[in-house]
Amino acid sequence: MLPVAILAGGLATRLRPITEKIPKSLIEVAGQPFIFHQLEYLRKQGISSVVLCVGFLGEMIQKFVGNGSRWDMHISYSPDGPDLLGTGGALRQALPLLGDHFFILYGDSYLPINFSDVEKTYLTSGKKGLMTVLRNQNQWDKSNVEFHAGQIIEYNKTVIRPPMQYIDYGLGFLKGSVLNSYPTKQSFDLSTVYNYLSMTGELAGYEVFERFYEIGSYQGIVDTQAYLLEQTAKDGL
Repeated sequence: MLPVAILAGGLATRLRPITEKIPKSLIEVAGQPFIFHQLEYLRKQGISSVVLCVGFLGEMIQKFVGNGSRWDMHISYSPDGPDLLGTGGALRQALPLLGDHFFILYGDSYLPINFSDVEKTYLTSGKKGLMTVLRNQNQWDKSNVEFHAGQIIEYNKTVIRPPMQYIDYGLGFLKGSVLNSYPTKQSFDLSTVYNYLSMTGELAGYEVFERFYEIGSYQGIVDTQAYLLEQTAKDGL
């Protein structure tokens, strides 16, 4: 399996005051730091290499997570540096650690999805990127993706059109060379990269039918904890 970049460098302002002293990834959910749940899930998916893109309080994440031996995987770190680089800038910075192709996972997301199927779809598509999508119809957030027959027609976070019935599910794929044209050590958002790829016909799509879980809001934490506890109870049977 190809490496996974986890974007865990944001300020998480919606969760203050909790996130004034700890990064969002270390918020306790269902008895342990959220990132532990992510990494254990990635291990079960067959992922052996993870690059954590860290920013605000990133040294705390590194202290808790270490080199990944706890999960039988190799974990490396790509810090933003003195200035936060945004999701796109953080990936640009991490390129030397990521290689030619890699998954992208947001640091606040827990996704019931088969990573192997996503990887296979990306590699067979011949596209420069892939976005997993959920038919959302504005249920979880504002729908911003037009998707048809395995292809992202348009992804746009600023200009919303009626045909956009889908939303970014939270797991993506990129060909590393896509980011070479973007400036180093400058802040930019991954959404601009996805938008460009969609408008040039280079963004494949993978439809998902089960909701995602996230800890970017207090309600999200409640929902995610309930889901994780339910899964733990099932595994104990």
